[in-house]
Amino acid sequence: MARLLVVLGVAIVAFTVFSLIDVLMTDKTRFRALNKPIWFFVVLILPALGGILWFAIGKARRGASGPARQLAPDDDPTFLRGLARDKDQDERIRRLEQELSELDDDSKPE
Repeated sequence: MARLLVVLGVAIVAFTVFSLIDVLMTDKTRFRALNKPIWFFVVLILPALGGILWFAIGKARRGASGPARQLAPDDDPTFLRGLARDKDQDERIRRLEQELSELDDDSKPE
């Protein structure tokens, strides 16, 4: 009986440590219901039950959140805005270089 209690105690401690590390390493966008410090204390104060609560209701599943979805470059509005901005900058640089070359041509005595 004593061996069973020791094994059970070690399992509870290991599960609690695993849960605490998971709480600390989880990105803030995947927290549900409470924030990170509160979940840390819930898991710490309620060793086995806190870990079970954390995995059951505290942590959003990987596919449930929007940021986990990867967009193709032609579907990503940020990427497309960057392309337009780069095109505008290239055009501005081309115009400035042309104006500078015209100024250089005008300033040369012939």
